[in-house]
Amino acid sequence: MALPAIAPYRVPTEDELPANRVAWRPAPERAVLLIHDMERHFVNAFPAGREPLTEIVPNIRLLRERARASGVPVVYCAQPGGQTPEQRGLQLEWWGPGVADPAQEAIIDELAPEDGDVLMTKWRYSAFQRTDLRAMLRGWNRDQLVITGIYAHIGCLMTAAEAFQQEVQAFLAADAVADFSLEEHRMALSYAAKRCAVVDTSRRLARSLVAPESDVA
Repeated sequence: MALPAIAPYRVPTEDELPANRVAWRPAPERAVLLIHDMERHFVNAFPAGREPLTEIVPNIRLLRERARASGVPVVYCAQPGGQTPEQRGLQLEWWGPGVADPAQEAIIDELAPEDGDVLMTKWRYSAFQRTDLRAMLRGWNRDQLVITGIYAHIGCLMTAAEAFQQEVQAFLAADAVADFSLEEHRMALSYAAKRCAVVDTSRRLARSLVAPESDVA
């Protein structure tokens, strides 16, 4: 029931991405950036200093900095430690008790939230379940969600699918998400592109998030 040991793998490149069914583009006045489950507990399952981490962490940082520069809200979601069996629910049978060490609850230092960012407690695969994410989007008058983080085929994909069902356009940053394996990473990208989201590179998504008055390249 513990997290699997994850072998290094190469993140899919732009020419390896699946074809999208729709031509949505994120806009700085409509989008919210989600940084999903980048707590130490999850990140430490990946090999340090190797792909996919060496690719996805800088790409998440790129999107985060572009978002902040353009007034795009940045939302982190993270699971709490010390959950009761009732709070953990069915996940207890699949993954065990979750985060046990309080030091492992923190977002990794390279992506630590800053003033103005939102840190949201997450309870289930989807970041919409038992949270205020949908209400926050409505309050900000925003209807797009750019999704980064881990794991691509679990929480990131479930969040993208639920965004679609909540009338929110989802964008899955293909090189800013990571997974148990390349096979599962590709599966998440393929499903998202076919059924519920636009899949694109972080660099292309970041360019779309630049506010019109900005001179950022």
